[in-house]
Amino acid sequence: MPEPATAARSEYEQRLKQRRESFEQTDQQHQTAGYVRLALVVGGLAAISSGFGWWAAIPAAGFLAIGFRLEALANRRARIGRAIACYERALARLDGNWAGCGETGQRFADEHHIYARDLDLFGAGSLFQLLCAARTRMGEETLADWLKAHATPDAVRMRQEAVKELVPRLDLREQLGVVAEDARAGLHPRALADWCEREPVLAPGWFQPVAWLLSVAGAGAVTSLLLYFAAEFGVVALSEKTLLALRVYFLGVLVIYSGVLWRFHRRTDRILLEAAATARELRLLAGVLERLERETFHSERLAALRRALDAEGAPPSRQIAQLDRLMVVAGNRRHALVAIIGPMLLWDLHLAYALERWRRRSGTAMRMWLEAVGEIEALVSFAGFHYENPEYVFVEFSGESPCFEAEQLCHPLIAQGAVANDIKLDAQLRVLVVSGSNMSGKSTWLRSIGVAVALAQAGAPVRAKRLRMSPVAVAASIQVHDSLQAGESRFYAEITRLRQVMDTAASNPPALFLIDEFLHGTNSHDRRIGAQAIVRGLVERGAIGLVTTHDLALAQIAESLGEQGANVHFEDHMEDGKMQFDYRLRQGVVEKSNAIALMRSVGLDV
Repeated sequence: MPEPATAARSEYEQRLKQRRESFEQTDQQHQTAGYVRLALVVGGLAAISSGFGWWAAIPAAGFLAIGFRLEALANRRARIGRAIACYERALARLDGNWAGCGETGQRFADEHHIYARDLDLFGAGSLFQLLCAARTRMGEETLADWLKAHATPDAVRMRQEAVKELVPRLDLREQLGVVAEDARAGLHPRALADWCEREPVLAPGWFQPVAWLLSVAGAGAVTSLLLYFAAEFGVVALSEKTLLALRVYFLGVLVIYSGVLWRFHRRTDRILLEAAATARELRLLAGVLERLERETFHSERLAALRRALDAEGAPPSRQIAQLDRLMVVAGNRRHALVAIIGPMLLWDLHLAYALERWRRRSGTAMRMWLEAVGEIEALVSFAGFHYENPEYVFVEFSGESPCFEAEQLCHPLIAQGAVANDIKLDAQLRVLVVSGSNMSGKSTWLRSIGVAVALAQAGAPVRAKRLRMSPVAVAASIQVHDSLQAGESRFYAEITRLRQVMDTAASNPPALFLIDEFLHGTNSHDRRIGAQAIVRGLVERGAIGLVTTHDLALAQIAESLGEQGANVHFEDHMEDGKMQFDYRLRQGVVEKSNAIALMRSVGLDV
């Protein structure tokens, strides 16, 4: 396979150099502004100590102005820092040193999924970690969903066109990558969409304007209380009649407000608690939306997603930002001062009304916005992957079913020394039995095929010279383990997975099965009978696929299928006392095993 194109590396290095220079300049400006602010403090203190106190107003004003400047510079420095990190990770991907950087997608791992664990889709060093450039949880969820389930050919073609349009848009990918890093983890899109779509708890009515009048009266009550205490401590002089009026006014308002708060407290508490649990950390979503709203797309799918972000009134980003501001206000209700005077101002009631008003106006569109953002971010992830690997190809769907044909296919997670092989399965040749010694590449070949199908049917490019296939459902049994918690042996876990594979083969579209080390946990006689029956059952259900084995007796499976089966193998040889592998797929059955040689190579006396 060719090395990744140098165009991406050159562009990344140039941008990284520019961002580092900008970071140094901004950092220097920040330090200078800090020194100026310190000088203004010293100047103000000097003016006061010299008896020219009114001159201190000038450095005080400058102090405030420099404060805003410092905050702006700090934010700019943080954004540039995130851009630097983005390009450093991108160069690490080109160097093959990306494992451990970025989101692993471990929360999407599913032990019972028919191929996710077998193909290393999620976790450290996984396909998800290589691909994911999403900034939001909905982008990560969409990407994970696409990798775990095949799309229709029409949907895949639309995604391919969208990816091609996004490939050259480096500025968009960078700007999405630097949005609000600290707000990444708090937003849970499904919970947020559910909250937005719930029935209103507090409907608008005649009492809402009355509540504002009561708040004005409450502010007067707080003022009367302050005046009363000021008079008691001798700060102001008030007559006994005035003091009595203040007490009566305050107590009367307090009684009325107690009734109002008791009448509404259950609904306001529910609204505020539900909002606090779901509508959190919205700055990231608002930032992503604001950037996407400035973009114009032409491909069919991207244009449709962009239209989903159009809304009546203010753009979605502003509406989300408004909700974020409401949640900031809701967070401040625990402040000591607000907790004291808030009840007299009906603070919680007004906040609940505002949240319900926002939900009635914008809530029904939230799920559509979230889904559009998630899909665009997944497409952006594929676009970055293709930009860094321009030699990768998109799948061509075949009208022939079943069919899987690839030229120079290899695994995208193998950075250096990857060896490509060809494969062709169709209605005539349905099964390949792959034999070979330990470490010769059998399992990696199965994973290469499975990952290619997962990428292709998600709409992403594939590491191959050419890929042509019909829609298939991948069904894998590669990484199967025993379970102490479930009390399952490895053999039982394997046959349970094989039952899943068989069930998948009975569904539509046809299955592409990938079975590694068939029935490893039983004797040779039972393995041969069971393997032949299972493979024949899969073929009878219309499936195509590959099985690997150390047991050369299982080579008879291909022979029993006639023209529908064939044997292929990987070889190895000893060179200077070390086992060497070329990972080239060859026709026929392997003629030797390396198990004894491997045991001797590590010092075992056999």
